[in-house]
Amino acid sequence: MTNQRIFALLAATTASTIYGINHTIAKGLMPDVIQPFGFILLRVSGAALIFWIISFFLPPEKIERRDWFRFVICAFFGMALNMLAFFKGLSLSTPINSSVIITLSPVLLLVLSAFILRERITWIKSLGIFLGLGGALVLILFGLKEQPNAPNIPLGNLLFIINASSYSVYLILVKPLVSKYSSISLMKFLFLFAFLINLPIGISEFTEVSWASLAFDDIWKMVFVVVCTTFMTYMLNIYALKQLSPSTLGAFIYLQPVIAVLFAVIVGADSLTALRIGAAVLIFLGVYLSTIKRARKFRD
Repeated sequence: MTNQRIFALLAATTASTIYGINHTIAKGLMPDVIQPFGFILLRVSGAALIFWIISFFLPPEKIERRDWFRFVICAFFGMALNMLAFFKGLSLSTPINSSVIITLSPVLLLVLSAFILRERITWIKSLGIFLGLGGALVLILFGLKEQPNAPNIPLGNLLFIINASSYSVYLILVKPLVSKYSSISLMKFLFLFAFLINLPIGISEFTEVSWASLAFDDIWKMVFVVVCTTFMTYMLNIYALKQLSPSTLGAFIYLQPVIAVLFAVIVGADSLTALRIGAAVLIFLGVYLSTIKRARKFRD
């Protein structure tokens, strides 16, 4: 295994860890502090600002005219529909629900990669996907607890499925752009388009926030979502996507239920059981098998 692939796997793991923590942190802000669509506008505008500031210190990069449409489509699926469905779903359902249901993404990615990218689905990768899915199902079937601030769990869960589907499409569509442009150039334009798409949707909820009276606890959570959950994770995933296939990167989503449960235990919101430990083992094993890269045979 090359150093670049190892770093890519570490980047994907770090991104999934941040996402796992985000399920609880973002849920704590909605809907009392900020509504979901307003939160998305804050998220994409903050990330766009960071990427554009960084780009001023780097050489400019020319975008080919034929790629602009793909930029817009990727922004729609990866930073608009994906985020809107997730945050609205999170405001209606529970963090554990969200972290488990999005594990449908690798299955969707395998199918989409097979049809769109003609990526071969090996039996080892398929076994890893099913093991990880089995561990995730153990968590949702036997370890789920409802929360008082989850007013419409069925609708929220449906939105999580839309979120998983949208992000899967994004990973497929953005792959050709990843190999052509630098990460900063790619992200600054994607988030610029995402800001323009989300502006009319989230501006009303954004202006409803009492910004001057926000508590410090609310402010640092918002900063975490903008800087860590958005800026850092998208950079880490783009870096990982340069070395890994979309389906391999998607397999790391299985880590999120584990991280979400562990974080809930650390903050005292949940307890760790033998059942959850067993589910975690299945999930980690599934991710490992899904990321094995079979060595190519040398031809004479």
